Order: sequence, then structure tokens, then C-alpha cells
Amino acid sequence: MSLSTQRRKDRKDAKKNHERLCAFAPWRLCVKIFLLYALVCGLLFSTSCSKNNPATNTPVISNPPTGTTYPMPPTGAAASLANMGWEFSDGNRSVFSAYKGKVLILDFYATWCAPCRDSIPHLVGLQKKYESQGLQVVGLNVGGPGDEQRVPAFAQQYGIQYQLARPDDDLVTFLLAEQNAIPQTFVFDRQGQLVQRFVGFGSSTGTYIDSAVETALKTPAQ
Repeated sequence: MSLSTQRRKDRKDAKKNHERLCAFAPWRLCVKIFLLYALVCGLLFSTSCSKNNPATNTPVISNPPTGTTYPMPPTGAAASLANMGWEFSDGNRSVFSAYKGKVLILDFYATWCAPCRDSIPHLVGLQKKYESQGLQVVGLNVGGPGDEQRVPAFAQQYGIQYQLARPDDDLVTFLLAEQNAIPQTFVFDRQGQLVQRFVGFGSSTGTYIDSAVETALKTPAQ
């Protein structure tokens, strides 16, 4: 059987199944069943990963068009973030307020997340290009049990020169509470204020991140 013939057969079978379900359901429920089916199919083409254990074939979830940002926590977020931080592999800690005067990128990632891997070369390039102007990228691993052990080899494979760490639970809760898809990339200016937040990484996301970084670099340090 040819591929096109198989596809036509699959579509016909799907239609019959849908009609069979609809025969026993009110029309509004029938519409809901169809929409749910379409949504599940659409999820297969996303550019962000769910922050879950990858052992069960981590589901892909939908995200907004490239360059779109999600709402940040309420006003005063910088003050709330001040004492939240992360721990490096050598046991040393750092907090958000320690980067005041710098442009800070916090990138939440996992080694198993394909869009995360796509975004890393761009972050590596940004660190090299703007480090002398005060840019610091910090990669924060949220890959779940066992993923931290993969980070050293992962960093070597991708030539990561920027800082890598494990975020505190309260930082993860604060920044990712209402949307836990990864990668998530937060660009903060020299005063600790959020410039832009990105969820997912697509073909044009790098351009939007570049623009956010350039805006952040122009802000004076207080």
C-alpha cells in the first residue's frame, strides 16, 4: 500500500471513529471531542518542552508565536527576586542581587530538551559578544532527577562557557509558576528589571533575544 493510500485510509478510519462517537453524544460534546483531537495532534509540532521527567517520552506543549512573552510576576518582582539564587557545581552559591549593574540572562533548560539544545549556541554567542559590556548568561538546570549528572558532558559538547547552576526551588516556583515549559529565557537589565521573557525557541527567537539584550545594555546601572 502506498503512503498516500495509507494516509487516505487513516483519515477515513479517523472520520468513522469520530462519527461513531458523535452518534452517541450531544452536538456540543461532539464539537469538544473534535477540538480535543485537533489539539492533541497540534501538540506534536511545538517548540517547547514540558518540564517533566523525560523517561516517559516528555510531551511537547504549545507555545505562543516566536518572540511573544508571558506575563511576569507583579510589580516589585526585582525586590522579591533579590535574595533568590542558585548553586554551582562546586557548592558555591549566588543570588540575583549579586548581578546588579550587569545585564543578566537566566535560561531554564534541561539536557534532554531539544529546543533547549537549539537555543544554546545562540546563548554561547551572546556571552562571547557582550561579556565585555557586562552581559552574564546563567543556565539553570531543571531537567529533573539525574539530569545534573549529564551537565558536564553536555557543557563540553556544546562549548558552553557561561555559568551553569541548579536554581533554588523558590526561584523556580516564582518565575515558572504559571508556565513551566522550557526553555524559558529571562533578560534583565542593569537595574534588575525584566526586559523580556521568552518561552520556547524557534527560528526567529534569537533575533528577539538579541533585541532585548541590546535594550538592556543601554540601561544605566543605579
